[in-house]
Amino acid sequence: MLLQKETTRRKFLLGSLMALPVSAIMVKGLTAAQAAEMAAPDLLDYKPIFFSADEWQFIMAATDRLIPAGGKGKAPGALETNVPIFIDQQMHDGDFGSEIYLQGPFNVHAPATMGYQLPYRPQQIYKIGIKLANSWCQQNHQKAFHQLSDQDKDSVLTQLQKNAIHFADMGEESLVASQFFGELLAETKHGYLADPMYGGNKGMKAWIAIGFPGARASYTEWVKQHNIPYPLGPVSLLGQQA
Repeated sequence: MLLQKETTRRKFLLGSLMALPVSAIMVKGLTAAQAAEMAAPDLLDYKPIFFSADEWQFIMAATDRLIPAGGKGKAPGALETNVPIFIDQQMHDGDFGSEIYLQGPFNVHAPATMGYQLPYRPQQIYKIGIKLANSWCQQNHQKAFHQLSDQDKDSVLTQLQKNAIHFADMGEESLVASQFFGELLAETKHGYLADPMYGGNKGMKAWIAIGFPGARASYTEWVKQHNIPYPLGPVSLLGQQA
């Protein structure tokens, strides 16, 4: 309960800060985006509210390999943009995944056109997937996933994606590795590109890297101007400007 209160208080303070006029923030030499980045949690100090310590190590290591720092144009990576925090807070949301029909019957071998065929909510997919992935790493590398070299981490993630790691051999009949990987990859992308108010995309760094205008009310005059960098920078839903 203490962690939940701290997170709520942080969001309240951030919202209060963003409610100030931009001129008031600028007096202190900070833009709204810089102030918001300072108010955002520091990843190294953040205490997960959904994931256990071992699960958190996996999430940190996996997201870092899915979106590593220093990509095209030296874009920030998942860790620089607080993607793990986004995933942790999404999974902690009690309503997340509540709309999924879980009464069955389920056919885990049905084609994708038949819709969702798992008896699990996303939170359960993460718990099961991380446990089995780490178990496989211990059996084959004698180390947990986060302790592997970057090359071995990439290899494990690729095997998960291609179902080369068989969860069924470890007693899991309903979830296959690619479904866990797909959930992890999707949430990593969401955390990287979502509005900062949801915990990721710290300082709108991802938006800046790709030239996305964010929640600006109007930028239609730029739609047909091809091969011209967008000069104004993004705006968040809370009105922060980068």
